[in-house]
This record gives sequence, structure tokens and C-alpha cells, in this order.
Amino acid sequence: MNNKITYTKVGDYYLPDLTVPTDKKYNIGKYGRLHGRFIKESRSCFYTAKMIDGTWLDYLADVDKAAKSEVERLVKNFADNLSISEELKATDQMQWVGLMNCIKAQAEEIVMKNIVYRGVEK
Repeated sequence: MNNKITYTKVGDYYLPDLTVPTDKKYNIGKYGRLHGRFIKESRSCFYTAKMIDGTWLDYLADVDKAAKSEVERLVKNFADNLSISEELKATDQMQWVGLMNCIKAQAEEIVMKNIVYRGVEK
């Protein structure tokens, strides 16, 4: 089988020589970690394949980046639709904070459903 994986014989067994790429620094946030846990539990074959070919961390970083940008986009759109402005922030700070917290919770709920806890397409 030619799968570009080298093996080392240890006793009677051949073990794959697997390493994690160290040339990149990864900063995987909340959404990437949640998605990673979800994939490990529900799609173990996909997780194993990503680990073997060394793209697991790249995949999580991409998911995290997409989720963060979607939350930011949704918060901005919701705030614009509700006419929440800097003027409201200056005049009634507590109302502004309450509305923004509500908007962020709604945006995160959408992102959790559509990005973080979605299955992986085959």
C-alpha cells in the first residue's frame, strides 16, 4: 500500500511514524474547540483521517475563523436592523449593553447550529 506513511517495527508490530506539523502556530478559539469535540464524538473516522494526514489543526483553524467572522457579520447586521447606534450607547449605556448581549447570543446560536455543530459533508 502506497499511502506516504512510513512505519517503524517495534517488537512484532509496525507502528506509523506520525508527527504533528510544527511549522505553524495555531490559535484555535472557542468555536474551533467546540467543533473539534463534536467531530471527535460524532465523526470519528473523519477525525482520524484528518489526524493521519496532518490537516486536523488547519481544519479547526478554518472552522474557528469562519465562525468568528460569521458572528461578527451577524451582530453587525442585527444591530443595523434594530438601529442600535453609538448614540444609544452614549445616552443609555445599560440598554445598549443589554441589546448587544441579546444580539450576540442570537448570532452565536445561529453559528453553533450552522457551523460548529453541523456534520461534515462526505
